Amino acid sequence: MPADFTPVTSTEAIDQMISASNQQPIILFNNDPYCPISRRAYRQVEALAHPVALVDVSRATDVTRYISRHTQIRHESPQIIILHQGKAVWTASHGAITRQAVEQAFAQAGQLTEE
Repeated sequence: MPADFTPVTSTEAIDQMISASNQQPIILFNNDPYCPISRRAYRQVEALAHPVALVDVSRATDVTRYISRHTQIRHESPQIIILHQGKAVWTASHGAITRQAVEQAFAQAGQLTEE
């Protein structure tokens, strides 16, 4: 089953995701639809079996700045950030974004919830 993308267009939505990450890990994907490297990453991410919060970095620069400030992770595009228990627990960008890497990081974050 392909990923279910939820567009993120506001900082309020990010706050809701951060809160929701206390219950389960959240996958956040910073994507530039005009960038060929982002398109390759998008194909990897759309193969995930988990919901994905999708930030269009070309349109939501305020959101990307907010994410960077909150997570203390420098913004890159494409970029995956996994949020868990209110903070970033894993990140990858550019060629490091693969379906397998994200699935593994998501599973590891989920195990933290079960402990």
